[in-house]
Order: sequence, then structure tokens, then C-alpha cells
Amino acid sequence: MKLKFGSTEENVVTREEFPLEKAREVLKDEVIAVLGYGVQGPGQALNLKDNGFNVIVGQRKGSKTWDKAVADGWVPGQTLFELEEACEKGTILQFLLSDAGQIALWPTVKKHLTPGKALYFSHGFGVTYKDKTGIIPPADVDVILVAPKGSGTSLRRMFVEGRGLNSSYAIYQDGTGKAYDRVVALGIGVGSGYLFETDFYREVTSDLTGERGTLMGAIQGIFAAQYEVLRSNGHTPSEAFNETVEELTQSLMPLVAENGMDWMYANCSTTAQRGALDWWKPFRDATKPVFEDLYNSVKTGQEAQKSIDSNSKEDYRVKLEAELKELRDSEMWQAGAVVRQLRPENN
Repeated sequence: MKLKFGSTEENVVTREEFPLEKAREVLKDEVIAVLGYGVQGPGQALNLKDNGFNVIVGQRKGSKTWDKAVADGWVPGQTLFELEEACEKGTILQFLLSDAGQIALWPTVKKHLTPGKALYFSHGFGVTYKDKTGIIPPADVDVILVAPKGSGTSLRRMFVEGRGLNSSYAIYQDGTGKAYDRVVALGIGVGSGYLFETDFYREVTSDLTGERGTLMGAIQGIFAAQYEVLRSNGHTPSEAFNETVEELTQSLMPLVAENGMDWMYANCSTTAQRGALDWWKPFRDATKPVFEDLYNSVKTGQEAQKSIDSNSKEDYRVKLEAELKELRDSEMWQAGAVVRQLRPENN
């Protein structure tokens, strides 16, 4: 169906329009091979299995993620296989390895992309930046995308709670004439609340911008800036954390999620309302040039190249853990650990 978002009309698919029963019928003869059991793999694979689809998992034997798959109920030799064997058995290959992992495994995947199969992504990176990744699918397969708007952990949690995480969908190549039904059925199958149409380029550029921007990078930067100002002016760690992070995540953002920013403002004091309304535009004006620089870095491929160069190194995991440890050990997040322990539900 077509819905208006503001003044712009977009294509949207809802569960009412494309129910789970229809998705099962579309995919009844398919073997869905989920390649990779890291970030998105577990949530999508388990949701598909619980929704009644024929799912197998491909993962490197002996890895921690292989052990995780076994712990989650996947059976070696029956529903859990080495990556190449899963590629051979699957009719729909859900390519859910990291971007660097996709580059490394692509020759193996391509070998098993026989006519009529479907290659499924949850990120437009590999195909959009094909000049950097070498991922160029053959012409006689479907190339499709379902990108849940959140982590695989959130996708699974919301599914178990009877909710759904919104996803975008895209068709890069319709090699069989069945790409639309396949992609929408998969989107419903993995637990999407609704699906909105995009293309591979728009998905990856918006996603890379969002991750580096308000979803992860910018919010940590804003948290750190406010926390440091409060601390430098004599506020205690617990007070600074509560006024910077805890009140936002526990009290205010649920109101935004429920009914929008104006609803959250309306449910705060008149003093808070006045301050927020006076200051949001200066913050927009101060940060917009940074976002423009960020988007340009994404658009020109610089962010993609940085990601490939960094994530392809053998010591990537070691360096990543060191960077995460720096965050974890910072005073702000050490204070946060204590604050979380003190929440009533944890006592």
C-alpha cells in the first residue's frame, strides 16, 4: 500500500496486507540458509524457524558462534552446517556475515549461486560498493534485501514479546520474476512490524550515516560532552550520569517512542519545555555541518573503505575490544554500571 509520511508518499507492506500464512505459502519449497551467526544471524534464523519456515544455519565449525548456534538448538548435520555446505543446500542464501566476512566468503557463495536461487542481504554494503568488495552476483538469481532497523538482539527480543521491528526492503535484481514475493515473505518471516521500500544505495548510505550519527556515534559524543561539562562544574558522577543518560533512556525516550517528541515535551515541566524549545535549534545548527561532513564521507565511499581496511585486519577483534574497553572503563559508563545496579528491578 501507499502511505504518506509527511507530504511524501511511500510504498509500505504491512502484516495485514501480506500475512504470515501467505509468506509461508510463498516460501514453502525454499531452503533458507542463514550464513553467519553473529549479529543479525541468530535473531533472523530463530524467528524464521519459529514462524514455520525451513531454515538451516551455515557457520564455521569450531568457532564461538558455532557453539552458540548449537546452544540455540541448531543440530550439526541436520540444521547446522559448515558454510559451504549450507551454500550448496540453500535455495535462498541469507548473507549475514560481517561486511569484511562477506568479501572473504564471496568466491564460495558465488560458486553455489546456481540459476533460480536468491541472494539475500540485510545491508546494502557489499553490492553498492562492489568495486571495493568484488561482490557482483550472477544475472540469473534474485538479489534482495531486508534490513531490520535495529540489532539482531532487538529483533529477537521484540519477536518473543509479540512485537515487531520495522524493516526496509529492496530488490537489486529480479532474476526469476519472484523477487518481490520472496523479499516480502522473508521480511514478514524474520519478524518485521512493517516493511518500507528502499534501494541498496539508499539503505547503505542512510545506515552508515545513522550508525555514525544519532544512533551510535553522535549520541555517545553528546553524552560525553554534557557529562564532562557537568563534572567540570562540580556535579557528582551519579548526578551527571542521571541527568545525561539515565533520565533519557529510562523516562524520556519511551515517551518519544510512544507518541513523538512533542508528546514527550508535553509531559515534562514547563521549565523543561521552555529550555528544550529554546535550545534544540542551536544544537541542530551546531551539529548539522558535522552531519554534512559525515554524509559526504559516506557518499564518496570513504567510510566504506575505512570499514573494509579496518575490519579485514587479523587483529581487528583485539583492537575493537581495546576501544570498547576504553568506553566501558570511562568514568561516565562506570557510573552508569552502578546506576543500573540500583534500578528497583535489579534489587
